[in-house]
Amino acid sequence: MNVGGASAPRQFASYKEALAWLFRTQRFGIKLGLENIQRLLADLQVPSPEQRIVHVAGTNGKGSVCAMIDSVARAAGYRTGLFTSPHLVSFRERIQVDGELISEGEVVRGLTSIRELVSVWEPHPTFFEIVTALSLLHFRAHRCEIVVLETGMGGRFDATNAVTPAVSAITPIDYDHQKWLGESLTEIAAEKAGIIKPRAPVISAAQSEEVRCVIARKAIECEAPLTVVSEGYDDSPVALAGTHQKHNAAVAVSAWQALGLAFDHASIREGLGNVNWPARFQRWNERIVIDGAHNPSGARVAAATWRDAFGKKKAALVLGVLRDKETAALYRELAPIAEFVVLPRFRGERAMPPEELAKVVHATTPMTQHVVAGSCAEALSLAEKHSARVLVAGSLHLAGEILAHLRGTPSAFDECSQ
Repeated sequence: MNVGGASAPRQFASYKEALAWLFRTQRFGIKLGLENIQRLLADLQVPSPEQRIVHVAGTNGKGSVCAMIDSVARAAGYRTGLFTSPHLVSFRERIQVDGELISEGEVVRGLTSIRELVSVWEPHPTFFEIVTALSLLHFRAHRCEIVVLETGMGGRFDATNAVTPAVSAITPIDYDHQKWLGESLTEIAAEKAGIIKPRAPVISAAQSEEVRCVIARKAIECEAPLTVVSEGYDDSPVALAGTHQKHNAAVAVSAWQALGLAFDHASIREGLGNVNWPARFQRWNERIVIDGAHNPSGARVAAATWRDAFGKKKAALVLGVLRDKETAALYRELAPIAEFVVLPRFRGERAMPPEELAKVVHATTPMTQHVVAGSCAEALSLAEKHSARVLVAGSLHLAGEILAHLRGTPSAFDECSQ
C-alpha cells in the first residue's frame, strides 16, 4: 500500500503507535467540506470503479441497515466491504471485509501510507477523512464487490459523500447533532439528503412530512428514483430485536433490490436471520440488555422495545451520555421503564460527568432512586444487586466500555471521541 512515493515510508512500529497517530488527528476537529477527502481519495485511487457502493445516512438505524445489507450481500455470495462508526470496543470494527475485522497489520500498513501522503498537507485531513480513506484502501486491496458506507454525521459534507454510490438509503431522520446540522428538522434533513446523487436510486424510510418533502425535492432535483418504505419487513425473521428493526430490514431489502442484482429470497432470509450488530438491544445474558440509544428518538425506540420484551417489568438503568446530547429529553424517554438509575463514570473526553447527569435525573424524576458509580464494573454490580434486569443505554461509547468489561478484555477498549 505504498502510495507516498518511490521510497518506502517509515512504517509505524506497532498497531498501538499507528492508532495513537490516528487518534491525535482528532485535534483537527470536524471540518464540513469535501475538498480534502476528494483529494485524498483521488491520490489513493479509491474506490475502485467496479465496486457497487451503497451509501446510508439517517439519524437512527443507519448502522443496522448497513449491517443488514452487508449480511444479505454475503449470503448472496458477494465479497463485501462494510464501513461504520463509531466502534464499540476495537477501532478495527469500523472496517470489515466479509464480516472480518481489518487486521492490526493492515491498519499499520494503510495508515503508514496515508501518513506519508498527507504529511505536508494544509489543511491536514481530519480523523474521519483518514479513516474513510483507510476503509476504501482496504476494500480495494481485498477486491470487494459490494461496499456499504455509513455516514459519520450528516451527509452533504460527510467524508463518505465523496464517493458515487449505486444506491443511497436514508433511515428515519430526527433531531441530533444540531450544532453541525441545524436546529430544525428541515435543515437536518437537507444535510442528510445531501447523499442523494444524480440518477442513483434512493430508498427512504417513512419520515415526517417536513422531512419527506426535503428528500423528495432533492430526489427530483437529482433525477433520482425515490422509493419510500413505509411497512416493516415480515417475510422472514430478523435477528435484531424490535419492531423498528423490521422497518430497518425493509429499507435494507429495498436498497438491495435497487442494486439491480439477482433478487434471491433465500439470501435475504439467511442474511437477515444471521445479521449481527452488537449494542442494539443486545441481550448479553438473561439479565443484561445493552442498547446504544444516544438521542431522544433512539431512547424512545429502546423503551418501546423493552416493553415489547418485558411488559411492565422495569429495569435498573445504567445510563451514561455525552455532553453534546439532549440529555434531559433522552432520559425522559427512558425514565418510565427505570426503577433505579446507576450513573457510571466512563471513559471519553466528551462523557458527561455522572454528577452532572445526576442533577438531570433528579430534576426529571425526583422520586426515582439514583446513584453515581466510579466505573462501569461498579455500575453493573450495583444494578444487578438492585434489579432482576439491567438496561445499559445513553451512549455507544458507554456500551462499548461495558461490552469490553463483560468480555473480560477491558484493555481492548480503544477510546475515541469520534
